[in-house]
Amino acid sequence: MRFLAFLSITTILVACSTPETTREREGKGGKYCGGVFNANESEELRGLFPLGLVQAASHRIAAQVYEGLVRFDQKDLSIEPALADSWTVDGTGTVYTFQLHPGVKFHDDTCFNEGVGREFTSQDVVESFTALCSHDPQNQMFWLFQDKVVGANAQYAATLAGEPEPGVKGLEAVDKLTVRITLTTPWPSFLQILAHQGTWIFPEELIEFYGPEAQWHMVGTGPFRMKTHTKNEVLVLERNTDYWGKDEEGNSYPFLDAVRFTFVKEKVRELEEFENGHLSVIYELPVDRTEILKSASKFQVQATPGLTIQFYGFNRHMAPFTDVRVRRAFSMAIDRQTLVDSVLNGLAVPATRGVVAPGFENYPYDQVPATVFDPEGAKALLAEAGYPGGKGLPTVHIQVNNDGFGYVRVAERVQAMLEQHLGIPVVTSVLPADQHYERVEMGKAQFWREGWIVDHPDPENFLALFHGKNVPADTAEPSYLNSTRYKNARFDSLFTEALRTSDTAKRMTLLAGAEKQMMDDMAVLPLYHERSIRLLQSWVRDLPINGMEYRDLRGVWFDPSAREAD
Repeated sequence: MRFLAFLSITTILVACSTPETTREREGKGGKYCGGVFNANESEELRGLFPLGLVQAASHRIAAQVYEGLVRFDQKDLSIEPALADSWTVDGTGTVYTFQLHPGVKFHDDTCFNEGVGREFTSQDVVESFTALCSHDPQNQMFWLFQDKVVGANAQYAATLAGEPEPGVKGLEAVDKLTVRITLTTPWPSFLQILAHQGTWIFPEELIEFYGPEAQWHMVGTGPFRMKTHTKNEVLVLERNTDYWGKDEEGNSYPFLDAVRFTFVKEKVRELEEFENGHLSVIYELPVDRTEILKSASKFQVQATPGLTIQFYGFNRHMAPFTDVRVRRAFSMAIDRQTLVDSVLNGLAVPATRGVVAPGFENYPYDQVPATVFDPEGAKALLAEAGYPGGKGLPTVHIQVNNDGFGYVRVAERVQAMLEQHLGIPVVTSVLPADQHYERVEMGKAQFWREGWIVDHPDPENFLALFHGKNVPADTAEPSYLNSTRYKNARFDSLFTEALRTSDTAKRMTLLAGAEKQMMDDMAVLPLYHERSIRLLQSWVRDLPINGMEYRDLRGVWFDPSAREAD
C-alpha cells in the first residue's frame, strides 16, 4: 500500500513537469513557469526546524520554505535583502535597524486560525530571535547570538534555570515593519550570521500548535510550502502562490510548480535515477562512478572548491586519546594524498593545514601547523607515549555513518593505514546516521568521522566547532556544535577577540592563531576538503553552484527547448 501511494505521487508529479505544461506558461525574459524539480537526499533527516538545522540535507530542503532578514546570493555568497528590504547601522556599529518588506504572509497551515496564514511583522522577528536565545531541546543555535546581542545571555540563563524570562533587551519591534537589534559590541560578520538558518523566521503559532513535532511541520514565508511528507520516502513542496518576491523582469517567484525530494540511500541507485531523467540534480557522486564526469556531455557539470572539511574526532576523555602524542601519531600515520587519489578518485583535496578550507582571502594558512604523513615519526611518538610498536595500546574503534560520500571506504583505508604504520588493533563500526550522531553528541564515540559545510563563508564558521562556549556545562547533555567538547582558554580568547575585530588582516591573524592552538592540541584529525561537484539535467536553468551547496530554487526554471533536444 505504501508503494502504491508513492507511485501515485510520482505519476502526478512527472505529469506536471512535461515540456508541454512548461511551454504553456511562458514568462517575461524568455523564462518558463511550471514543472517539478526532483532531488534526492541520501542522508536521513533529523528534523526541519530552523533552530535545529545542523544537516546539509535538511538545510537544502528547509531553505525553500523559510527565510531570514537577509540571505546569501547563491552565485557568490554575498549578502542580499530577503524579508528586510533595507537596513542601517549606527555610528557605533552596534545598532542595526531593518525595514521589513510589506505584505508578506506566512504559509497557510492548520496552526493558524481557519488554516489561513497571517501577515508577517516585526514582532515575528523578535519572537523567533527570542526563541533562538532560549534554552530548549530543539534549539541548537544559541551560539549565533551568544555574547553578541544585548540580553541574549540573560535570556538563555533564565530559561536554562527555569526562572522568569527577562526577554532579550537588544530586540525591539519599533513598529509593524521596523525591527531594531542592538549588539554588545561591533560584530563585523553580523549580517552573515543573520543569513544563517538559525535566524530564519517562523511563526509563534508553529510551536504553540505542534510542540516538538514542529521540527517536521515547516511553516515559513518562502517560495515553497509544505505539501506532503512521508518520512524516509518522499517530501513534496508546492509553489507558494502568495509569495511576495519577483525577479528583475517582474516575474513572480517561484517558477517551478513543486519540488520533490526522495530519500534513497544508495548513491549508485540515485545516479541511475538521474541518468534516466527522473532527478533534476545529483550532488556527491558515487565514488566508483566518477567516470561519468568524462562522458557527461548530455548533462551540465558544475564544480567549485568546497567550503567543507572531513575530519576524525578524538574523544580526549577515553584512552588512548587522553595523550596528545597518541593523537599526533594517528595524524602522522594517515596518507591523505592516497585517500584523495585512490579512494575518492580526486574529488577532494588533502587537508594540509588544519580544518579551514582553502580559498579564503587574507587568511594566513601558513601559521597553522602542517599535517604531514610521517610513519616513522608516528612510531616514535607512540613509543614515547609508552606504546612501542603499538604494544599495550587498547583496540581503537572507528565509528562512521553509512550515508555519505566515501565515508565507509575512507574508514577502511584509514584502518589499514593505522594497522600497517602503527601496529595497533583497529575496528570500524558503520552505523545509521541517527545512531552515529547521537553517540557522537553524547560523548560516547571514541574515534569518529565528522564533516562540516560552512553555514556562512568565513573561517570563523569552521573554528566555531571548537569554541569552548559551545560545550554544555552538564556533561550528560548532548554537545551539538562542539562535538569534540574541546576547551582551551587561549583558543577561546583568540577566537572571541577575532569576532569583535573589524580590521580584516588582524581578524584573520587572530583566527589563524586560534586554529594553531587547536591543532597543537590535535583536537581533531583533519582528512580532506571535498570538491563540490554537481550534475544538472540539460534543461535546468539558473541554479549556480557555490562552495556551501546553498540552494535557492526561487529562480530555477526549465527550458523546454533543451528538453525536446535531449
